Amino acid sequence: MCLSVPGKVVEIQNNMAKVEVGGVLRDVSMDVCPDVAVGEYVLIHTGFAIQKLDEKEALETLDLLRRMAEIR
Repeated sequence: MCLSVPGKVVEIQNNMAKVEVGGVLRDVSMDVCPDVAVGEYVLIHTGFAIQKLDEKEALETLDLLRRMAEIR
């Protein structure tokens, strides 16, 4: 099973971005989503931004992931 997570783009240089996920910055390739801007949310899988998300959907997904982690 594969899992992708939403993150907020905080910096972009060339085709790489710093994306914040749960307070952690990750380096993410923007090759698949070149039209994303700083401040927008992307879905991340294996180090690549694979889709742009609207903020509401991204925040709802992050909240669900947080709640699932609390259940353990």
